[in-house]
Amino acid sequence: MKKYDYLIVGSGLFGAVFARYAVDNGKSCLVIEKRSHPGGNLYCKNINGINVHEYGAHIFHTNNRRVWEYVNRYAEFNRYTNSPIANYKGEIYNLPFNMNTFSRMWGVVTPEQARKKIDQQKSVIDHEPRNLEEQAIRLVGVDIYNKLIKGYTEKQWGRDCSQLPAFIIKRLPVRYTYDNNYFNDRYQGIPIGGYNVLIDALLEGCDIEFGVDYNKNREKYDAVADKMVYTGTIDSYYNYRFGKLEYRSLRFETVELDTDNYQGVAVVNYTDRETPFTRIIEHKHFEYGEQPITIIT
Repeated sequence: MKKYDYLIVGSGLFGAVFARYAVDNGKSCLVIEKRSHPGGNLYCKNINGINVHEYGAHIFHTNNRRVWEYVNRYAEFNRYTNSPIANYKGEIYNLPFNMNTFSRMWGVVTPEQARKKIDQQKSVIDHEPRNLEEQAIRLVGVDIYNKLIKGYTEKQWGRDCSQLPAFIIKRLPVRYTYDNNYFNDRYQGIPIGGYNVLIDALLEGCDIEFGVDYNKNREKYDAVADKMVYTGTIDSYYNYRFGKLEYRSLRFETVELDTDNYQGVAVVNYTDRETPFTRIIEHKHFEYGEQPITIIT
């Protein structure tokens, strides 16, 4: 079997960036990927002209100008701004928590009014928070916790918030401005044509094998290179000798709809406990699509 300078296990963003750097510096790389396609969780599947984020929404954002200039060498990014919506039993709220959220929640119109309301509700926790529920209330008050945090968090973790440790939520973004931009970073966007454009450019010049589980073929692939970059799950790498990590798995259901605009925004979070999913993603809005149909996940 051909010898390489590097074996790279996993073709997601980290593995692809390392491969690009290595190849640009005269090194040979073999990339092996467990799935049938490159890109890891960034992979996009084109369905009727819409780039579907197969493994959940990913919005590229950074404050680092060098990072932004680097990725733009390999793909042109649009100016998509992430402004998700929260749906609590039909009530619509802007995220992250900002003056639009507070105005909808309480009818307040000034930052002073909003601060007073939140401070009043936070005061019900007058001790060091002992769990996530108390921590969240201590940060944003009872109303926001009950409507926008509790159900959503419990669906994500599969546990009651009172049974989750407080450190999971160290802080919650609260803005006393009418600003729905989820991220504070200076640079933000989605690669035009989807993330595959970026990943394919980063992996150019590498040999790639798909459908390969490194942990089941170690002897074979350890022999192809003296150095390895491993980007898979760390517990499987050690053959679970220290036990299995409690990864929370996600299940995606993707549907094509005969309408040109289903929800008017890319991401809607369903924050009540009863709705049996956490969010709906309408993929065409990531790239301002004008297709006559739409696809949601």
